Formats: sequence, structure tokens, C-alpha cells
Amino acid sequence: MRQPLPDPRRAVLLVIDMQEYFREIAAPILPALARAIARARERSVPVVYTQHGHDDPARDGGMLYEWWGELIVTGTPGWQLMGEIAPAPGEKIVPKRRYSAFHGTDLDEHLRRRGGHELVIAGVMSNLCCETTARDAFVRDYRVFFLGDGTATADPALHRAALANLEYGFATVLDCEQLMAALGRPTVPPTSGPEEARRR
Repeated sequence: MRQPLPDPRRAVLLVIDMQEYFREIAAPILPALARAIARARERSVPVVYTQHGHDDPARDGGMLYEWWGELIVTGTPGWQLMGEIAPAPGEKIVPKRRYSAFHGTDLDEHLRRRGGHELVIAGVMSNLCCETTARDAFVRDYRVFFLGDGTATADPALHRAALANLEYGFATVLDCEQLMAALGRPTVPPTSGPEEARRR
């Protein structure tokens, strides 16, 4: 039987490719996602980021380069993670070069070492990197949750199709408010500043 909500003791929030290159696409989800990230930190749920980039797209881009032609180049302004939801000190950033955050990275090893058996997926693009990562996580036996209002893509129809496909056979689709409720009330006193909250 599927578990309807993530367990904060076993969950990891994976924020995929929230980079300046995708700012126009990602802008509508930034407020809700920022709140979800803050709640995860307050509840000591690990937050992991991915950052897509290529040193030489024609050489290391593979089929992505053949398909799209233009790819994100490492070190350029578009490669930078968005400041509004930037990683806190100590949070892991996974460099990647393919749709799946697992392909050619140490993400799987990192999650298993931390005991993260549940993966909550957010970011861009819903139907490409986010969906591919969700499917890849599922076949690796992670319990997958997918934030419907914490993911975005270039076309609303593609977003809806991704959610429908994932919910049918790969992931439980939640919104950010449902995730925040599942993670529970903050344990950090309201008077604590953001830096103190991050240390807890």
C-alpha cells in the first residue's frame, strides 16, 4: 500500500536545477518552494540541490547536445543557482550532465549513506529532469513524492501530463502545503534567526 505522505525521519528534499537559466519557467513556483525548503530545514530534513552544467557541450553533452543544441555551460550566469533559494552552508550540491540526477553522480550513494529512503522532488523541468529523476528513483526502490506546485516546465500541458504519468505508476503527487503539514510544526523557536535555524 502506498504511503500518502513523506516521513520526515526518512525523507530528503531534492531541488532540481533551480538555476538562472530557468528563471522565467521557475518564477511562479519560487514562493511556495522557498517555504517548503525553509520548513524542511526547520525539521532537519536534508535538502539536496542539483546543478546542471557542461564544460564543453559538444564533447560532454551527449544526446542532450544533439537534441537541444544549446546547453547550460558551467560557470556562466545561467548556471548559477537562484539566490532566493540558495543552498545553506553544508547542503549538498550535485553537479549533473543528464536529465536524471542519478546518472553519473554520487546522489544514490549520498542518499543511502544518510538513510534517505524517501525522495521529495521539486524544481525544473517537470517533464524532463524532474520526471526522469523520479522514475530513476522509483526503480532504485526509493519512495518518491513529487511537488505539483513545486515543479514547473515550459508548457502547462506538459506539466499536467508529467504529473499524470508519475502519479499513475511512480510517485505520490503533493503540493507544498501538504508537504509542510507532513513535516510538522517547526522545532526552532520563532525568535531564532535564519542562521541559528540552519545550525539546528
